Amino acid sequence: MTAPLYNTEILRLAATIPHQQRLEAPMASVEKRSPVCGSRVTVDLNLDAEGRVSELGLLVRACALGQASSSLMAAHALGRSPEELAEARDALTAWLAGGQAPPEWPGLALFEPALPHSARHASIRLAFEAAAEAAQAARQGRAG
Repeated sequence: MTAPLYNTEILRLAATIPHQQRLEAPMASVEKRSPVCGSRVTVDLNLDAEGRVSELGLLVRACALGQASSSLMAAHALGRSPEELAEARDALTAWLAGGQAPPEWPGLALFEPALPHSARHASIRLAFEAAAEAAQAARQGRAG
């Protein structure tokens, strides 16, 4: 028997997304949309002097899977470097596409029931894609 796609933990995460307030003057802001379901996630962020995420703001208009993924990303993004966010994005993408092990980012194994549902993968990736792109843009803006 397969695990249900939507379970209590996914619904709990979807209802408790941290950092759900946009930043007033972010160093970078990126919106990602799923062409399949229309889910969208906007990530605002600032980097500190060491180039790590110091502030995060989100606007999440997504299905429960996209909301839960946003919650996991936001809960563990502070203090991360742009490289760490890109690694998490890439590992998540590879795992959803058929990789062997779930990414090391805390909690992502929760999405294992979604692996056979490729139409759901885009919404799960949104927050990680937006955060990685925003962190890189913020770093480039600081260097430029």
